[in-house]
Amino acid sequence: QVQLVESGGGLVQTGGSLRLSCAASGRTFITFTMGWFRQAPEKERAFVAAISRGGYVTDYADSVKGRFTISRDEAENTVYLQMNSLKPEDTAVYYCAAAYGSDTSVVVRGQQYAYWGQGTQVTVSS
Repeated sequence: QVQLVESGGGLVQTGGSLRLSCAASGRTFITFTMGWFRQAPEKERAFVAAISRGGYVTDYADSVKGRFTISRDEAENTVYLQMNSLKPEDTAVYYCAAAYGSDTSVVVRGQQYAYWGQGTQVTVSS
């Protein structure tokens, strides 16, 4: 089992940057594929980015490609989401999630993620 705690959200102006962190408890962090999802008001939860075990493979939603970067630090049991060139449409609650995965692929479907954090609010003002 793993517990996930997100941090780093906040209010930022259009074009600004934020870095989200997700700290995982437990010694099994390295076995999980990690992902970030977001949910805007009155919208369904949506995939943002994912990173495989070992960090060998990453994937991004088309809407964030070139602006967001996902990374992981195995020593710190932490996954990050660096968000640059933020837009008002990036406003949402961002969730970190963990799925049983592999070194050679990522998981993009939320239903395949076993563990979820509580979320952190990101608000981008225009």
